[in-house]
Amino acid sequence: MPEPQSLRIQLLRRLIWPLLIVVLLDVAVSYFVALHFANLTYDRWLLDSARSLAQQVKSYKDQVTFELPPIAVEVFRWDATDKTFFKIESQEKGFMAGDRTLPSPAIHAMGVQQPYYADSLMQGEPIRVVSVLTTPGTSDESVMVSVAETLRKRRGLADEIILAVALPQLLLIVITLLHVWTSIRQGLRPLDDLTRLIARRSARELTPISDAGVPLEVRSLTHTINALLERLASAMAAQRRFIENAAHQLRTPLAGLKLQAERASRADKLETMQPALAHIRHAADRVARLSTQLLVLARSESSSQGSPELQALDLVELARDACVEWAPKALERGMDLAFEGTAETLTIAGEPTLLRELLNNLFDNALRYGRAGGTTVVAVSGHPDITLSVEDDGPGMSLDEAGRATERFYRIPGSPGDGCGLGLAIVKEIADLHQARLRIGGAAAGGTRIELTFPKQTPNLPEARPERRAPG
Repeated sequence: MPEPQSLRIQLLRRLIWPLLIVVLLDVAVSYFVALHFANLTYDRWLLDSARSLAQQVKSYKDQVTFELPPIAVEVFRWDATDKTFFKIESQEKGFMAGDRTLPSPAIHAMGVQQPYYADSLMQGEPIRVVSVLTTPGTSDESVMVSVAETLRKRRGLADEIILAVALPQLLLIVITLLHVWTSIRQGLRPLDDLTRLIARRSARELTPISDAGVPLEVRSLTHTINALLERLASAMAAQRRFIENAAHQLRTPLAGLKLQAERASRADKLETMQPALAHIRHAADRVARLSTQLLVLARSESSSQGSPELQALDLVELARDACVEWAPKALERGMDLAFEGTAETLTIAGEPTLLRELLNNLFDNALRYGRAGGTTVVAVSGHPDITLSVEDDGPGMSLDEAGRATERFYRIPGSPGDGCGLGLAIVKEIADLHQARLRIGGAAAGGTRIELTFPKQTPNLPEARPERRAPG
């Protein structure tokens, strides 16, 4: 895993590389521009030298001559930096004076008035050559004058120009980088302030973070953190209520269990001990059921926080198997448990164990609060949507009570039985986990109808058969 990097360093890198590339391109362009104008200037001086020599070509009695004193030749050749070369040649006589090995174009290829420039080598050094044609006096003979020099002054001038351009640009880069670094630090200061603000908070302080004076880019972060704090505060409040309610619900059967245990301990005969033992068994069953419900609720909550492993399940088969398992329990209470299914396979994406707990809670509620000797109907349909419904013929509930039925530990006032108020809360948690829509309403026979609508199966899910387990 790569080590985290400073945001300041990353921003500085992203800014400095384009800046350096621009500067390098500017330096390269400036160098070639400087070299171009240096060549242009020295080419003009070279042309002036060639024309000065051309003026020394004379015509005497129709003969072309070139006369230049040795001292004048030394003055012409003298240069403290570069070497200078020249060559005089005519169309008739050929080479007349100067440096015989100096490269020059053919006379017949030269234009009448246009000078000819070329780059070549002389004595192993690069040179710049200019050649001009002249026709002295009344002679018809063309004479070509070529003058060349090495390139040291040209390159020196270009280097001086580029150095004069590059140094201010490097200074400008340094100043720009300092300004960029300062700007980055100032721009990231709200993040540092936000970090210090959050670091000073206690673990219990979940109030929203103030975004006064915070830039828009950072404000989106503070809004996200505030939304997270709000959800966390809500979750902690719900957890606190859950613990308080669970403790309250457990305290009642445990107090009864303790009381009956003391009663049984004072009894001196088995006959007088039997009622206390029956109460102890009933209280133990209630505590066991409550603890089981709490564990199922905790499991469904933990699954909703992560990514549960959903499988392809046949809802018809799942509901039918659950009805078979709960049939003996219904017979014990003198009630009928009817199943209305379909011949087709209705595939949903689900977690088998949680869906079984959902069905167990629906059946337990229906049998617990249904009419004695009545009928509970379990129906599965695939048209128009995949639905599962459980309908009893008990006393039913009002709209207000139906709206609160899924609250944890809520029980309808005056309802029979010893339920703990977690059954429909668990059904709601598991339904939300499976993205199923839960509706609670009245049944046709006057009881309660609970309906779940499941989404279509997600493709490419593994198939599974739920394991059978006796109803709790």
